[in-house]
Amino acid sequence: METDAGPQALSSRMATAGLTDDMSFLLARANALSISAGNAAMAPHGLKVRSYSVLALAVSEARPSQRELAEVLRLDPSQVVALVDDLQARGLVIREPDPADRRANVVTATAAGRTLFAAAESSARAAERRLHESLTEEERELLIVLLRRLAFLP
Repeated sequence: METDAGPQALSSRMATAGLTDDMSFLLARANALSISAGNAAMAPHGLKVRSYSVLALAVSEARPSQRELAEVLRLDPSQVVALVDDLQARGLVIREPDPADRRANVVTATAAGRTLFAAAESSARAAERRLHESLTEEERELLIVLLRRLAFLP
């Protein structure tokens, strides 16, 4: 007999199924929830989490190369090329020769890219607040510190 328990009841029931101490599972599930919320927040801006991430790095003063984008985003270089191609076709980023290595391109945001990023960033932060509303501010700050440590291991 099927019941219409809904997502909350399902999550509560599955939380006792033995994976609550499996850090890889918990990180993967949290990531999936975060990407889903992020993609929903980015949709009105014509972005997804990956393209938003490329735009965020292009807006920064880091002036990343496509190779650096692939490394920091943990994507295949061909995926980065497709993301940059799309953003460039929309007039949001440009590729410029890297002054340090003329064989490489750096990706920088255009004025339109900076404007779109500002609006998208506001949406991303609002989605993040909703997703993490069960955490206190101190827990949220600690989570950021711990995830940053894991994400950028020496």
